[in-house]
Amino acid sequence: MVLGQEFQIFDWFIIHFTENNGMAFGMEFGGLTGKILLTLFRIFVVLLAISYLRKIITPSFRSGTLVAIGLIIGGAIGNIIDSTFYGLIFNESYNNIASFFPESGGYAPFLQGKVVDMFYFPIINSHFPNWFPIFGGEHFIFFRPVFNIADAGISVGIILILIFYQKDFS
Repeated sequence: MVLGQEFQIFDWFIIHFTENNGMAFGMEFGGLTGKILLTLFRIFVVLLAISYLRKIITPSFRSGTLVAIGLIIGGAIGNIIDSTFYGLIFNESYNNIASFFPESGGYAPFLQGKVVDMFYFPIINSHFPNWFPIFGGEHFIFFRPVFNIADAGISVGIILILIFYQKDFS
């Protein structure tokens, strides 16, 4: 796929190929140094979380808690793999289809790759009513972020813990 290419499945479900330079929702900080520090920080946090969980998990932990934790750690590892290696094994996808292991090498060195995002769910794509204060008549899209399976795993895992499994951590 070419960067920005879309396949519309339903009005509210679009496969939209994009590459995310930084954190959630495309936020960035600190340029190249910030990108490397962010990737190293992600690796450190995942290793710390795994170490902590090995100490606190007991046979009394409910299986739902373990699933939620697995979704969070698995999603984090997926994003780490993308940001660590994606730039090494693909060439630039801007205005052309990216090649896997191109002869010229990848577009970025180790720890400087982008994270591929592809799911876009503009559930409500409409306009505010004209009578609505301040934003009346303006275009409105509910749920604008483009995300990937790893992001969804992290989000679902956190939501499960917050709603159902908080007691397991007290």
